[in-house]
This record gives sequence, C-alpha cells and structure tokens, in this order.
Amino acid sequence: MQYDDFINLTKESEPSNNLSGVHLAIWYAVKDNWDMAHNIVQDINTDTASWIHAYLHRVEGDSSNANYWYNRASKNASTESLESELNNIIKSVFN
Repeated sequence: MQYDDFINLTKESEPSNNLSGVHLAIWYAVKDNWDMAHNIVQDINTDTASWIHAYLHRVEGDSSNANYWYNRASKNASTESLESELNNIIKSVFN
C-alpha cells in the first residue's frame, strides 16, 4: 500500500479489513482514537511500533513515557509538531 492509498483510507469512518498491526494502529492514531491505537501497538515488538507508542504518549502529554519508547525505537525524542511526526511515521511505513 502506498502513502496516498493509506491517507484515502483514513477518510473512511471505519478501518479497512486489510489493515492490521502497526497499519491499524496508525489508522486509529490519525482518527484521534488514542486508546485503540495504544491497545494495538503495545502488543507489537518492533522499532516502528515503539515509535508509534512514543508518539502516542507525546499526544497524551506523558513525555517521560514517550522518551522510554523513543529509546526502545532507537530514536531521539521528537521536538517536531505532533502532526509532522505522525506524517513522518506514515511515510516511513507506507512508501
């Protein structure tokens, strides 16, 4: 799936049945459903999932927990806007 295809999916009110794992977590993050995105991503043990997890804790305002997850993702803590970071996550997953 390409970036533009995914962005089009986020315009729908329900996620596609073809989305799972980090893709589904990102869909819920875009839709501002923190709880669902967090529930999905916390059970995935990859650098990308850890990055999404860090981002979600930034959204929540929990910077110490976010920093823990950035470290797990082997990334520096983000200082960019939340919108920019989420877009960078999407771009890294959907090339």
